[in-house]
Amino acid sequence: MNNQDRALKVGLIGYGLSGKTFHAPIITAVPDLYLAKVVERSSELSKERYPWIEIERDVKSLYKDPAIDIVVITTPSTNHYTFAKDALLAGKHVIVEKPFTAASEEAEELITLAKDMGKVISVFHNRRWDGDYMTVKQLLEQGLLGEIVEAEFRWDRFTPNAAPGKWRNNGELPGSGVFYDLGVHFMDQALSLFGMPSSITADIRTQREGAEADDGFEVTLGYASKLKVRLHASLLARKKGPRYAIHGRLGSFVKYGEDPQEDMLMNDLTPKDAGYAVDSEGHWGQLDTMAGKLRLQGSIQTLTGGYQHYYQNIADHIHGKADLAVKPEEASAAVRLIELGLQSSREARTIMIS
Repeated sequence: MNNQDRALKVGLIGYGLSGKTFHAPIITAVPDLYLAKVVERSSELSKERYPWIEIERDVKSLYKDPAIDIVVITTPSTNHYTFAKDALLAGKHVIVEKPFTAASEEAEELITLAKDMGKVISVFHNRRWDGDYMTVKQLLEQGLLGEIVEAEFRWDRFTPNAAPGKWRNNGELPGSGVFYDLGVHFMDQALSLFGMPSSITADIRTQREGAEADDGFEVTLGYASKLKVRLHASLLARKKGPRYAIHGRLGSFVKYGEDPQEDMLMNDLTPKDAGYAVDSEGHWGQLDTMAGKLRLQGSIQTLTGGYQHYYQNIADHIHGKADLAVKPEEASAAVRLIELGLQSSREARTIMIS
């Protein structure tokens, strides 16, 4: 029996930006997974890079294939719920591109259905495997900054022209806009690092010429410990602020520059290539803290991330060898925070979270 026969068979729904750039090259880098089929409505672009796969025109054909173990959904956020529900009912394990769903009620329904069907459902919160986030997590776990009192996560880009006709720019569609697209990553990271906040105050904006959906946000998560976590995104930031700025009672850590994996994947580099996910020394974060009576200042080498670890965990969990790293309940909580943030912005007030 060869490795292909032993591997879990994966069917990918969608080969747009997410499927092509993130999921397909990451799945094919994990030996315990085998990308068997891709659903493309009219083209066969995936076969150009993965000539062995089978193209399906209809998702129902994918669901009916008894050889498919896992269905990966990379469709627009507006219809994650429908595809995930149908895949679960077909007896498949399911991976959903973030955000989990456009509504937390839909997410909770899918969680219950997955349990009833005895299947795994998880959400591709790949940014937990960003090297900079992993470095921040290690600093906090080791207590090098002391009790954290303030944290800021920023997603600054400069794309001043809104893309007409794209679903993410259609403000009428649920799950569209930058807050769902990028904000849910930061919500997931904040929840993973600090837990559920006690309050949320949000200013969700539409700033660019021709933009129909939100394209920037300022969000403050309040905690009972008096910790404040500020989440920021702008598509009109030609000069970028720090990606992470973490301040504690002993010291601070400030990191500029985004994790390199997205750019690498867009340039056809994969986890199989040397140097994948390695952050450049010029982007290493700066630490300034106290160790007893000694003041420590200097660069901290960024830990090497790897989105393939998400998918390896999925395979290990299905085989009963590991706990699920990204639990659906966590992904549902992130969507709930997005909903509360939208409510806060709409009503121009702080929302208390029970």
